[in-house]
Amino acid sequence: MLLCVIAIGASAKGFGLPAKTSNTKVILNGGQRVTFARPDGYFAFHNVPAGTHLIEVSSVGYFFSPVRVDISARNPGYIQAALTETRRVLNELVLEPLKEEQYYEIREPFSIMSLLKSPMGLMVGFMVIMVFVMPKMMENIDPEEMRQAQEQMRNSPVSFSGLLARAQS
Repeated sequence: MLLCVIAIGASAKGFGLPAKTSNTKVILNGGQRVTFARPDGYFAFHNVPAGTHLIEVSSVGYFFSPVRVDISARNPGYIQAALTETRRVLNELVLEPLKEEQYYEIREPFSIMSLLKSPMGLMVGFMVIMVFVMPKMMENIDPEEMRQAQEQMRNSPVSFSGLLARAQS
């Protein structure tokens, strides 16, 4: 026979747990028995046989470590509890939430660098640079050379197959 009384709300003040614990469900052995915490944070399981049992706490917004409870068959009333994750033995059966659960991803604040690093930002940046840099590059070319290059391009027909043949040779 086991009467577990575990305080949930009293020890979790640092996490800002609400005063109401009506949404806190306590599960024994994966659903074999289920109870809800009272408004003061306590709960109880009655007539639990001797052996090893697992107590899990389910509370909206908080994550609790499961507790392994060993009930002695030789010494009636002797109960030993330990956290399953850290294997720390609990002298008092008081559970504290390990962390607050984050259900939503926190949005990053606006940043000019994230805008510039995006593919669209990179394309716009490249085009702006080309608009301002290309005219400066074209100023350095001799006008006579430019005219000759344009005439040569007009006179020789350019085809895709011709470009491929030149690239391979």
